Amino acid sequence: MMKNTNNPNLKRVIVDFKKLTPEILAMVVDKFPDGYDDRHIIRFKNANNETVEAVEIITEDTKYLVKVSARLEKVMEDYDEDNYVDYDDDDPEAVQDPF
Repeated sequence: MMKNTNNPNLKRVIVDFKKLTPEILAMVVDKFPDGYDDRHIIRFKNANNETVEAVEIITEDTKYLVKVSARLEKVMEDYDEDNYVDYDDDDPEAVQDPF
């Protein structure tokens, strides 16, 4: 069954690098194994009327908008599942700043 990307019942979560968990990082790497480019990026205005750029990851019940950044690109490039075996999937401390 295809996931309905327009399902209004999906929980919407904006994820910036500081809140990136091993589980979300794995989903981003899985969806964009060769990285993302401009056609994958969604742009929207946040509550402060700032333009935000993100890539979309949709699960059964949640639509994640993962903010794009140089840090995200670097951890995707260096991604190795083994780096996260000692962490819980939802641990935002697991994904270390690559810079």
